[in-house]
Amino acid sequence: MSAEPARIAAIRRALNRGDLGAAEQLAASAVAAFPDDAEARFLLGMTRAEAGRVSAGIADVAQAVELEPRGSFRAQLARLQIMLRQDGAAAATLAAAEQALPEDALGRDTMGCVYARLGEHAASVPHFREAVRLAPGNVSFHYNLAAALNFIGDIAGAEVAVEALLAIDPDYARGHHLLAGLRKQTPESNHVARLEVALARAAAGDARLLIGYALAKELEDLGEQQAAFARHSAANAEHRARLPYTFARDAANFDAIERVWPRVAAAPVQGAPQDAPIFVIGMPRTGTTLVDRILSSHPEVWSAGELQAMPLAVKMASGTRSRKVLDVETIEAAAGADLGAIGRDYMARARTHAGAREGRFTDKFPGNFQYAGFIARALPEARIVCLRRHPLDTVLANFRNLFAISSRYYDYSYDLMDIARYYVRFDRLMAFWRAALPGRILELGYEDLVADQEGQTRRLLAHCGLAWDEACLDFHRNTAPVSTPSAQQVRRPMYKDSVARWKAHRDALAPVIAYFESEGIAI
Repeated sequence: MSAEPARIAAIRRALNRGDLGAAEQLAASAVAAFPDDAEARFLLGMTRAEAGRVSAGIADVAQAVELEPRGSFRAQLARLQIMLRQDGAAAATLAAAEQALPEDALGRDTMGCVYARLGEHAASVPHFREAVRLAPGNVSFHYNLAAALNFIGDIAGAEVAVEALLAIDPDYARGHHLLAGLRKQTPESNHVARLEVALARAAAGDARLLIGYALAKELEDLGEQQAAFARHSAANAEHRARLPYTFARDAANFDAIERVWPRVAAAPVQGAPQDAPIFVIGMPRTGTTLVDRILSSHPEVWSAGELQAMPLAVKMASGTRSRKVLDVETIEAAAGADLGAIGRDYMARARTHAGAREGRFTDKFPGNFQYAGFIARALPEARIVCLRRHPLDTVLANFRNLFAISSRYYDYSYDLMDIARYYVRFDRLMAFWRAALPGRILELGYEDLVADQEGQTRRLLAHCGLAWDEACLDFHRNTAPVSTPSAQQVRRPMYKDSVARWKAHRDALAPVIAYFESEGIAI
């Protein structure tokens, strides 16, 4: 027996207006009266998940799927599973959903989003296309399609998708930001005038930040470097003023990492995996994507992208319940954890991204430089490559790049001096690892790689235990998707445009230069 439609409609109304208490009470009542009603059970799970009880929500939605295996139920189940980083379970749920696809646009878009979170961008595209077909007026669906097409290298298709969404909503800031980054703009073909109008209309907040970055990028493409820098500075200053960030938060993490190392170094390791993943680490925007493409062009290596597997394995081992993946409490607790278990957990998480691929893989999450000690001990056969770039180009590149706005990890990146302080601690930590882990980390200079591509590539492959292969010199022919800000750059042959870019902004960087000199950073 099923719950009457009016009861289900009442649950949905409460859920839609955000009255989660009423929605849960109504859904629980419906489930008690009609325990075999799949939709009532599904809505109970969705309500609990919306209220922050995602694990409970997953249990209810999974039960709804058992009662009635609808594609829309499975799509939402996969979404909830990926929220808890249950990547393997989410992939299995998607595979089942492919056998009975959702009939609604939201269900198809949700499947596409989960595929994207799993790094399966090619698999996401058909779902995003269908979502757009079913709901052509939804700008978010158009945006998701455009982003996926960009990741797989279909730049023309991505441009068409963005223009379609901007025709619906000319002020859609994420669309303007994506469009500006799809290609290098030219005097004959650019969006500067449209962006200036959009920026003038944009309300304070994320919209002004996104459109400001888009305008700065296009001005830079047109050779107006000082105007571009001024626009970046204004956008970043507005956003930085809204953040409750202080560098002391990051400094405390760096201090804790160095402080607990003796305990990590002395801890026994049992049952560590003998797999040899390749970690590409470093400050963001220093060439990590380039090196990842070089390595994954080798026939024995595939790219897993920027995994959160090591941070999550360490967090899980720490047992801490803080909301942040990395904080002092977690670092301290993880120092006494089972290192072999961390290695096994990491490999289990990483393998969910393999699909049918075999062999070694790269993990290019730059922030793994903070986990290098755990990596070295928990995965004794792993190879680690750290990208180093000129300190001032590193600062400038972080300042010019808009990272995930909602991620607190990148709060340092909106102010030149915050970035400089972060760089000093990064540099100090790498010196710390150099002494603590002799021979385990190859520090590869971006400028050296650009100047001597073959020589540095041979050095890179040797460190990773890989035989020479000419395909690594043709990394730009690699057809694998790229989901980082460097997507367009790594589809070009090696170029020198980004070397010594800081010199054009020497005056603006004067406080950073003085600070680096006081901290012993050679420039």
